[in-house]
Amino acid sequence: MTFIKESRRQKLHEIIFEADTFWGKSFDLLLIVAILTSVLVVMLESVQSLNIKYGQIFKIVEWVFTLLFTLEYIARIIALNKPIYYIKSFYGIIDLLSILPTFLSLLFVGAHALIVLRIMRLLRIFRVLKLVRFFSEANKLFSALQSSLPKITVFLLSVVCITLIVGTMMYIIEGGENGFTSIPRSIYWAIVTMTTVGYGDIAPVTVLGQTLASFIMILGYGIIAVPTGIVTSEIHRAKNKEISRQSCPSCGGEGHDIDAVFCKFCGDKL
Repeated sequence: MTFIKESRRQKLHEIIFEADTFWGKSFDLLLIVAILTSVLVVMLESVQSLNIKYGQIFKIVEWVFTLLFTLEYIARIIALNKPIYYIKSFYGIIDLLSILPTFLSLLFVGAHALIVLRIMRLLRIFRVLKLVRFFSEANKLFSALQSSLPKITVFLLSVVCITLIVGTMMYIIEGGENGFTSIPRSIYWAIVTMTTVGYGDIAPVTVLGQTLASFIMILGYGIIAVPTGIVTSEIHRAKNKEISRQSCPSCGGEGHDIDAVFCKFCGDKL
């Protein structure tokens, strides 16, 4: 009896988590179609003219999709030996968030609109289409961002200090008669100018103010390029490792090295 249950669990895992088999790929493709359709229904429901005519139909369809996704979420938990790892994983949280809004709409008005979070589940298309190299590139980018975080943090703190100083200076130079009515409003101008957005709602009038503004504009172009350079440098340092398509039968974790024997998330044998 235990063998039969374990056999069924393995079969369920193969269909839900593996994309290398016919049934696994078919399941994921159907899931993607269902996600797109459910998101489309939510978008159409927000159109007032359509909601008046077909509002009841939209609600019925949405509850059907929610029940299907709920069953799918439960099936994913059943298919794993250690489901807690899946529940706490990125995909597990996204899967849960995709079904909660409909139930929350019974208690909170407006929560129904959060169903558009389901579009995040389309990230599974990378696994379905076997675009393993994109997993590798994503891992490289994530590693580069992690390595760049301390440098970018220091850089952003420097930018904040500059905007505080420049905003205060513009408040002193221009004053309230020229639109710089307070230091926070002057800091807002400094941020808009430094990022080269330039709304134009506030502009310096005095020669000294315009000179300082010109300096900030030129500085802005250099500031925009700095984070890009930091991340690019870290990407070049990152090593490109080949990633396996195998999913862990215990926790459903993916993204293992091609020669991995044990899961890097739960430690079980692959």
